[in-house]
Amino acid sequence: MEKSQKHILWYKEISKEDVVLVGGKNASLGEMFSQLTKKDLPAGRQGINIPDGFVLTSKAYWYFLKANKIDEQIKEIFQKFNPKSIKSLQETGKMARQLILKADFPADFKKEILKNYKKLSQKYGEEDTDIAVRSSATAEDLPSASFAGQHETYLNISSEKELLKAIKKCMASLFTDRAIAYREEKGFDHLKIALSVGVQKMVRSDIASSGVIFTLDTETGFQNVVLINSIYGVGEMLVKGKITPDEFYVFKSTLEQGYKSIISKNLGRKTKKYIYNKNGGLKEINVSKNQQLKFSLDDEEILTLAKWACLIEEHYKIAQDIEWAKDGKTGQLFIVQARPETVHTPEVKKVYEEYRIQTKKKPILEGIAIGNKIGQGKVHIIPNVSKIGQFRDGEVLVTKITDPDWVPIMRLASAIITDEGGKTCHSAIVARELGIPCIVGTKTATKILKNGQDITIDCTQGLEGRIFLGKISFEIKKYNLRKIPRLKTKIMLNIGAPDIAFKTSFLPNDGVGLAREEFIIAEKIRIHPLALYHYKKLKDKILKKKIEKITIGYKDKKQYFVDKLAEGVGTIAAAFYPKEVILRFSDFKTNEYRNLIGGELFEQEEANPMLGFRGACRYLDKEFQPAFEMECQAVKKARDVFGLKNITLMVPFCRTVKEGKEVIKLMKRFGLEKGKDGLKVIVMCEIPSNVILAEEFLEIFDGMSIGSNDLTQLSLGMDRDNARIAHITDERDPTIKKMLAKVIMLCRQKKKYCGICGQAPSDYKEFAEFLVKEGIESISLNPDTVIKTILNLAKKKNK
Repeated sequence: MEKSQKHILWYKEISKEDVVLVGGKNASLGEMFSQLTKKDLPAGRQGINIPDGFVLTSKAYWYFLKANKIDEQIKEIFQKFNPKSIKSLQETGKMARQLILKADFPADFKKEILKNYKKLSQKYGEEDTDIAVRSSATAEDLPSASFAGQHETYLNISSEKELLKAIKKCMASLFTDRAIAYREEKGFDHLKIALSVGVQKMVRSDIASSGVIFTLDTETGFQNVVLINSIYGVGEMLVKGKITPDEFYVFKSTLEQGYKSIISKNLGRKTKKYIYNKNGGLKEINVSKNQQLKFSLDDEEILTLAKWACLIEEHYKIAQDIEWAKDGKTGQLFIVQARPETVHTPEVKKVYEEYRIQTKKKPILEGIAIGNKIGQGKVHIIPNVSKIGQFRDGEVLVTKITDPDWVPIMRLASAIITDEGGKTCHSAIVARELGIPCIVGTKTATKILKNGQDITIDCTQGLEGRIFLGKISFEIKKYNLRKIPRLKTKIMLNIGAPDIAFKTSFLPNDGVGLAREEFIIAEKIRIHPLALYHYKKLKDKILKKKIEKITIGYKDKKQYFVDKLAEGVGTIAAAFYPKEVILRFSDFKTNEYRNLIGGELFEQEEANPMLGFRGACRYLDKEFQPAFEMECQAVKKARDVFGLKNITLMVPFCRTVKEGKEVIKLMKRFGLEKGKDGLKVIVMCEIPSNVILAEEFLEIFDGMSIGSNDLTQLSLGMDRDNARIAHITDERDPTIKKMLAKVIMLCRQKKKYCGICGQAPSDYKEFAEFLVKEGIESISLNPDTVIKTILNLAKKKNK
């Protein structure tokens, strides 16, 4: 019998060409089972693991409907359907589902199903093996529509009776309210879509872990990372959004070169998990405190999953949304599903969209931002799915958490806010696909917000989502990136926050001229490095408790600093790889270091911190040296473990040539040798001595980056924080221009790098024009002024 005529097929018989026969989900599993599970693939790659199973085809679905004479009845039901009425949606769905659930399997079909279930059980050496029964619609998992969570899955089924019941429930789920609403949204014909059912051996993730993988960054569409989310127990808990998963980013380019490029690891809030229920199905239990403090995957497992994800993406030639599970009995990892990622187009971005909001108001609530848009509207708190009929088009949906049953109203919302959930919960997935601003995990939105309030939802600040009372004005700027001209002068970026690095990489750029460590230390690490170094000797119990809470899961507190700094630096370097990223060593002033947790124990008060204990002299100080060594270890990890050799280092506030020589020596002692593995080290040119002795400094360093803010204040005796004297002069002063002209000329003569990373080119277009005229190699700008500056300089050149 031809494949297209069969009611049941095994995965080994199915390919990606069979979507019409078995639906997207099952076609993908069959394709991977037959093509990617081989032990040795080309280029010496190891094949992936997929649990075996069989599939009821769309032919079987139509046979079941016709044998019970319910195909015509469903047609009649849909003739009366009003897609604009939630009541009509609910009534139509209910009638269609009941017809299928009350119907009987034809005797020959039932016999065939049970015969194949027996065969699967025998393969795994069990009488009635435990299985997952999954729905796969024939219009599912297309590049333009994911159908994520629209149809049902039934887990831990282990008897013939329960298998048959689960198959009928899967077929009926073709007519859930959410699936009907989703098809309406995407323009599919309800009566032409069939439902295929997959019967797959269960992976015992209930006693291990499971999760999802995306082969890009879900917020920005940045293509060069694999994002892995991981939880304890069965993966359905992740979609429910009741917990925050562990999150891992793996950088693809250096993973392929053999590096262990896990550039980010974030411990989730994994308080609950699903395990097997003795009577079938799943039950929810609490995760032990000890387990909560551990990652649910080790590094080797993370890297294995990342390699598999890259293999699957390569095979399909499109970004993937993948589900995985670890078997607690065997310790093996498995892929249990893969579908196209439907939010971000595979093309390089043609249009760069920038939402800008300016306000001094304080947000009333914060959470995890999904996407990078701004939304506004009136609050409508919907406590549970039974009340969704009350929701109106254009309102802001506020609720505890959503699941697929909420889709009919999610598409009407101007924004979505939830109490619970993480970046891969149901609300986040659907909001991304619909292009709606969404903030999840606020904890208290349903308690703090009130029905009818006008609010503004801001998702433009990286991970931090902000909610403001009232309607705050904002602007949207769109740039056609193909129309932005290329300049001879390199245009680089100033970046401090790793959270915005992936998004910012889409701007026209030649790399990063200034990557700052300060944001990573102040916002991510938050603790003074010496408080971590001397943690065991600290006598203040309250301080120790505070540090313990932040560094949870780290026995070695020094390693916490190294890992978190390496991850922050690594994220920025990965975003722009292989372009150069110039990383400046920490340049906190004493008062800024004092503001870190434990800082007052290690920092004296200075009358003028701007001119005090900062930059190179700090690294050379015997008491501070252990902190500088930790910085060096973090950079070494980013370069040597993650493979990010595009990092160039920069020494700030280096007052004397002697200091410069000693810092270079100290870096070598701490494992960062100038010239080794292509490591370049440049110096900030921000003190008059750097200009006066430029030739001597250039004998030691590979170039100079001009810090025009400090150079102006120190050359002209200007306190840059004093508004009263700000009118006197700025970077355009002849004194400064003369100094810069000299530095640029000397760097060019000696064939050394010369760039500027100060604020002035962003603020004054004529200053940027001056630098270009003098022949500066690169201008590094704040992201929000890049396109404006390029267009200005191009206009000047054309004149």
